[in-house]
Amino acid sequence: MCGIFGYCNYWIEKTRGEILNTLVEGLERLEYRGYDSTGIAIDSSLLIKQIGKVDSLKKEINKINLDLNDIFVSHVGIAHTRWATHGQPKKINCHPQSSDPDNNEFIIVHNGIITNFRDLKTFLIQKGYNKFQSETDSECIAILFKYIYDNNIQNGIKLKFNDLTKLVLLELEGSYGLLCRSIHYHNEIIATRKGSPLLIGVKSNKNLKMDFIDVEFPDDLKDQDDILSDVESYILPDKNQNHNETLSSYSFPNNKETPSTFTHNTQNLINDNLLPIAANEFNLRHSQSRAFLSEDGFPAPIEFFLSSDASSVIKHTKKVLFLEDDDIAHIYDGELHIHRSRREVGASMTRSIQTLEMELAQIMKGPYKHFMQKEIYEQPESTLNTMRGRIDFDSNNVLLGGLTAWLPAIRRARRLIMIACGTSYHSCLATRAIFEELSEIPVSIELASDFLDRKSPVFRDDICVFVSQSGETADTMLALNYCLERGALTVGIVNTVGSSLSRATHCGVHINAGPEIGVASTKAYTSQYIALVMFALSLSDDRVSKQKRRGEIIQGLKLIPGQIKAVLNLEPRIKELCDHQLKNQRSLLLLGRGYQFASALEGALKIKEISYMHSEGVLAGELKHGVLALVDENLPIIAFGTRDSLFPKVVSSIEQVTARKGHPIIICNEGDEVWTKKAEGSDLITLEVPQTVDCLQGLLNIIPLQLMSYWLAVNKGIDVDFPRNLAKSVTVE
Repeated sequence: MCGIFGYCNYWIEKTRGEILNTLVEGLERLEYRGYDSTGIAIDSSLLIKQIGKVDSLKKEINKINLDLNDIFVSHVGIAHTRWATHGQPKKINCHPQSSDPDNNEFIIVHNGIITNFRDLKTFLIQKGYNKFQSETDSECIAILFKYIYDNNIQNGIKLKFNDLTKLVLLELEGSYGLLCRSIHYHNEIIATRKGSPLLIGVKSNKNLKMDFIDVEFPDDLKDQDDILSDVESYILPDKNQNHNETLSSYSFPNNKETPSTFTHNTQNLINDNLLPIAANEFNLRHSQSRAFLSEDGFPAPIEFFLSSDASSVIKHTKKVLFLEDDDIAHIYDGELHIHRSRREVGASMTRSIQTLEMELAQIMKGPYKHFMQKEIYEQPESTLNTMRGRIDFDSNNVLLGGLTAWLPAIRRARRLIMIACGTSYHSCLATRAIFEELSEIPVSIELASDFLDRKSPVFRDDICVFVSQSGETADTMLALNYCLERGALTVGIVNTVGSSLSRATHCGVHINAGPEIGVASTKAYTSQYIALVMFALSLSDDRVSKQKRRGEIIQGLKLIPGQIKAVLNLEPRIKELCDHQLKNQRSLLLLGRGYQFASALEGALKIKEISYMHSEGVLAGELKHGVLALVDENLPIIAFGTRDSLFPKVVSSIEQVTARKGHPIIICNEGDEVWTKKAEGSDLITLEVPQTVDCLQGLLNIIPLQLMSYWLAVNKGIDVDFPRNLAKSVTVE
């Protein structure tokens, strides 16, 4: 997981200082995506890198004697903040990565993992490109750009930047969000993605008609002989070589030892009649993108902001274009062109330019010390926004527009499979029981990684529900593709508009929680929870026997925002517990049963990821099967003792803990006589929360755990928003 940011200005005067500020500020907005090292590339080939956060990069920039007042009418700069996957945080491993240490002919920033980088590296070294400096998988991309470029130049051919990129991408396996700039393509930039998010913000003072961008496909009407002829003349002028030699050594003249990875990718495209790459096949310099012409017909002054997250673009513009997998965006001369290597059946001919609805204030901390604290306190509003316009509390109706047309098909399903990771998985677990109760459809909950590892069977009459805050989580996306290939109907529950998951699923619900910057998910959890409950309510709206139960739940949802606000008033009490009873503790158990087992797991996750304290969520019914051996007077235990049908069994489990000298902290309902009596004359500690419908109680019970994890971390001096070794959205496997 990394953050990518790029900036291009065309016929707009900017000083070097302004360009640097734009790039650095963009990285600061993306720092939650990676914060072990950062770097930028500006001017022709100047790279500045530093280990640590963006503040460290700022100090490094200040050390360099740069004339910040130099003016650039047109300029391309790229920047990167890293979360290490290949190679430790060192300067040599920082991005941008270069094709050669002397001239920096090709410079790239990359998010994702190139799975065949070892094969590529071995091949490039054999061909004399042995100046690898880093331990990263990304460096091979930059060197591959140079290798293909050099070999074509030797044959008297200078490829257009997008054509060169097509040849490079043919050889990459894995995932990538990629920006590339080069000294050979002055003031041009390439942006492309596969399994990793990338968007382009557009800003112009002219009144441009920027509703969409045409997608430029290769000419796929040529016959096979013409294409083979083009490939031969373009790559190997020597007609004495046979076709096999030509194809096996495409773009690599005089090479008969090219690894098979180069052979099959290109051969397949040629066989499919989809790779016309003759030198004159494209003449894009003579085409103009109609979206970027001003009223007088001339290219307009314009700025482009390329990023892996809209939060870094919103300060500059609300007009954004989300790239799709395998799109190649080529920006030059103030124009944006979208290219594809092949024309797929049913492929869209355009990419729409959308208007972001988020505001800059939404991604600012305001009066709070940390984004996590801000997002915890935003939950009364975020939960209301999830329900806004979707629930009629007077008639007890739920309307999810993204699902309406698909509900009949979903009701006929043999089973529902919920697939997610981390916190999103816990929201599925928290709502499984109400799904089964209301819909009477069997529900299975799957961790995306395990689901893929098992190659779990999926059938056409299954409904697969994918839950993700970012909509870009790698394992979840791979699981989605797996289910799509098997013909299942897919539903997305996602926060980020325009994300890969929201575009790839058949239907779904945006949870509307607003931007979540803190690495530890808080408001996204409660909004996912509510969105899933609304989904379950929608499935049962035609069942007369469930109407009373549905009415109770809907009226309970109406009260949730206000009740969360009441729970937040417990913060001083929770802070006191963290200052005393939980201070210097090394381990913590959380007990829950029924609906509250998910609360125990999610609370334990928050505590361990933010405070680095070992914590474990335990199903209270399993206490006697091993866990009870851990209980003594020293082990802190938090137990969920709120009212539902399992309350007597929970009380019994907690009594087993106290009988063994345990001192549990009980999260219970306000004024509950059972816990009031037990607290008399004992050191039993309670945290009282409002009572709601059983299936919604977890929305209130999780708030004290979010606050507890926050204060445990703050008391240890931990940077709450940037916990070690973690990033916000895991877009690598």
